[in-house]
Amino acid sequence: MMLSDHLRDAVARIRAGGVDHARLTAEVLLGHVLGLSRAQVLARLERDLGEAERARFEALVGRAANGEPLAYLTGQREFFGLDFEVTPDVLVPRPETELLVERALAVLGAGPVHVVDVGTGSGIIAVTLAARRPLAHVTALDVSPAALTVARRNAERLGVGERVSFRQQDLLDPAPEAADLICANLPYIPAADLAALDVSRHEPRLALDGGPDGLDLIRRLVAQAVTVLAAQGGLLLEIEARQGPAVAALCASAFPGAAIEIVRDLAGLDRVVQVRPLPYLSRT
Repeated sequence: MMLSDHLRDAVARIRAGGVDHARLTAEVLLGHVLGLSRAQVLARLERDLGEAERARFEALVGRAANGEPLAYLTGQREFFGLDFEVTPDVLVPRPETELLVERALAVLGAGPVHVVDVGTGSGIIAVTLAARRPLAHVTALDVSPAALTVARRNAERLGVGERVSFRQQDLLDPAPEAADLICANLPYIPAADLAALDVSRHEPRLALDGGPDGLDLIRRLVAQAVTVLAAQGGLLLEIEARQGPAVAALCASAFPGAAIEIVRDLAGLDRVVQVRPLPYLSRT
């Protein structure tokens, strides 16, 4: 059988599993097995697979057909132009979180700053900010030791390990050094909604379950942030699309007089709540 035949069969299996983008998934998996790009795979459709390659490809196709995220199958996902290691111990990075990173970069000056990333997971926020702001120091917090292991590897591999510190703890307890900016993509899915979502089949529940209204951890973090933020600091929270008004109200109560903005994503959905107690002054 040629690669074209293996691809055809794989696409059919993956599509039968109800997975979107079956062709793309099959091509990426075949390239992963062969160590080739998608373009290189498509240029070699007349060659065959070796026995070991075929067995590995078929196993990955079976997992894909069962709905397992492509990032877990290949072990990596691009985020903000950087390639991150991804394992089933962390959430798969999603484009929505890039909006939070864009907002963070917009307020961080070019000089020395301290950023705290709460619930760092694979480290995409902490590592990206450190990579884009060479004088920043980032403290990355997570309750999961397995997630922190992945995040540390990402920081080292992407060359920012000396400027990102990792701590296993529950939110901001104990309090880190005063932060110029706190970022958080915490679990925000209401517990009752999880069973109906495909994401709950393979990704860690610890990183998804936000309690009865989805705001358990966000509510606690906002209360803690009051004593951790520096005088001119800011707060950025990724949220579920229905939570904008509720989270904005929590922040308004905790930070009277602050400038609070609900930021919408490209689909027009509430995605980030930004709190700016005072205009941010970069330290140059």
